[in-house]
Amino acid sequence: MLKIGDFSKLSRISIRMLRHYDEIGILHPVAVDDMTGYRYYSEAQLPLAGRIQALKDLGFGLSIIREILDKYEDAREMEQFLVIKKQEMEEEEQMLQQRIRLLDNAIEWLRKDGNIMGYDVSLKTLPKRYVASVRKVIPSYADEGMLWGILMEETAPLHMQDGSPCYTLAIFHDGEYKEQDVDVEVQKSVTGTYKDTEHVKFKTMPPIEIASSVYKGSYEQIGQVNEAVARWIQDNGYEFAGLSFSIYHVSPHETQNPDEYVTEVCYPVKRREDSLKS
Repeated sequence: MLKIGDFSKLSRISIRMLRHYDEIGILHPVAVDDMTGYRYYSEAQLPLAGRIQALKDLGFGLSIIREILDKYEDAREMEQFLVIKKQEMEEEEQMLQQRIRLLDNAIEWLRKDGNIMGYDVSLKTLPKRYVASVRKVIPSYADEGMLWGILMEETAPLHMQDGSPCYTLAIFHDGEYKEQDVDVEVQKSVTGTYKDTEHVKFKTMPPIEIASSVYKGSYEQIGQVNEAVARWIQDNGYEFAGLSFSIYHVSPHETQNPDEYVTEVCYPVKRREDSLKS
């Protein structure tokens, strides 16, 4: 038998952690001296210690390691554990990349003296246009691509002609920010007339006055852009008069690099005194 210190050296696990493994039930000593309380281990336990360390290196927590050890010899069970862990780590990586982009945006913002009005806001009228439209409740804003996929797939046989100019945009019908089950409509302006498909509806949209700001970069900037537009609306005697929408000038359809996206955040507005008369 090996004293705990010797086993610690051979297994490269600290004595403190060996005691913790004993407490949580994943690696017990083979014997404990009743008089001294000394723990003793066997050379035969070194492979088990190696498995525990290998699983820790793969990112598994001790609570799940105990469950995995019971099924370590089952290749199918082990593969399932590893696949699930890989998916979790990929999701964590996506979140980390998103946070890095947020930090980059914050740094860029601060380098502009922290002035949110670094985003230029303009007043314009979006002209009357004929559009192909898909509107659905989707799990989250990040799933908007589902709607574009439906629009492209169902209209492919129609050989649609793009409008001039061709606006591709998303309207957010909830009128509030929601964490799930969001009501989103995507539109693409087209030339000509076409029959509705199963999910795609064709309609004419009226002209609308908007306050908008065009920015380049990832969608994580949207909060700062919203603040800039809201400040402009307040300072210039306007008020919100409809649902917000985004026009995609350069979207994930054109580039996979978020730094190259070009998006126009739009809010329908009207003069504040106009609302008082109505």
